[in-house]
Amino acid sequence: MNPDGRPRDFSTRAIREGQDFDPTTGSVIPPVYFTTTFVQDGIGGFRNGYEYARGGNPSRDSLQELLASLEGGKTAFSFASGLAAEDTVLRALLKPGDHVLMGNDVYGGTHRLVDRVFVPWGVSISTADFSDLDAVRHALRPDATRVLWVETPSNPLMKISDIAALVEIGHSVGAIVVVDNTFASPYLQQPLALGADIVVHSTTKYLGGHSDVLGGAVVLDNEELAEKIGFLQFGVGAVSSPFDAWLTVRGIKTLAVRLDKHASNAQSIAETLVGHAKIETIYYPGLPDHPGHELAARQMKAFGGMISLKIRGGGAAARKFAESTKLFQLAESLGGVESLMCYPSEMTHASVRGTQLEVPDDVVRLSVGIEDVGDLTQDVLQALDRI
Repeated sequence: MNPDGRPRDFSTRAIREGQDFDPTTGSVIPPVYFTTTFVQDGIGGFRNGYEYARGGNPSRDSLQELLASLEGGKTAFSFASGLAAEDTVLRALLKPGDHVLMGNDVYGGTHRLVDRVFVPWGVSISTADFSDLDAVRHALRPDATRVLWVETPSNPLMKISDIAALVEIGHSVGAIVVVDNTFASPYLQQPLALGADIVVHSTTKYLGGHSDVLGGAVVLDNEELAEKIGFLQFGVGAVSSPFDAWLTVRGIKTLAVRLDKHASNAQSIAETLVGHAKIETIYYPGLPDHPGHELAARQMKAFGGMISLKIRGGGAAARKFAESTKLFQLAESLGGVESLMCYPSEMTHASVRGTQLEVPDDVVRLSVGIEDVGDLTQDVLQALDRI
């Protein structure tokens, strides 16, 4: 809090929350605690609650305090990857016979996790277009739906889902509403403030921001659910390492300024591409003709740094385009300072071919970085000229 009692704004919290200077040396940057265990002051006499690094580490606690503050939650947990975070949430919520309903355009790894790991255990899964509230209501199973899994903007077709409305629908049948906030980040979107029960992140993406650290996060307000997730974090042990936690904190410090640049670059590129003869559809919520534009404008601070394109000429043309950029490097992942190009049907979403989540082979996905927008725009245009 500020001296006048006013809550600190986002960028201040991103730099200062959980980041007190080191009391021993005065170091402005807290150290990385490279230790697996902690000396006890007598049996059971834990110093500040620390016993063993799987159960707690000051570097991880620093990140968790920061994540909770930025998402507006009471409790946060840091994991070794985004999928480790998702797996822990699902373990905490589900039992055999439960049903998971998720969007038909979510990250392929999320669907694969439920379909290949939880379905054999006795859980069922189905999908619906989460931008269509009536479709969601129709797909609910009032006696079984335990989890409503929301991803907005969605990956890779950038569908926008109404979080508050989905919360109302999910809660009407007693479901827990989980929002994957990876594409937006807490800087652009606050799902807990819109009523969501749990927020998950791949911190590998915008939160880390530099394509050099893998991680995942869970943030929530509910103390009972937090206790379950906390036990699983400790009992299963898929925790972030001290150095990974420290790197993620370092990345978060510049989250706001990075996202402002990501979003402005993406907006400029999308607007430049409108009407291009070799593009059939631009999937970017910042364009006025995007079906989720008005909702995104209400629900998000800006429209983000992700653009997908449907290329005229089919899969062969899309592949040629994806392999012809120079600054947009062909690679999986997203959200780093550098621009990346992805061909989802054979990269991030290869595991969902043959399902309702299959991505058309004429779609490419751009993670727009923070390089000079003129250079990025010219790179996209020259690649289009090659097809």
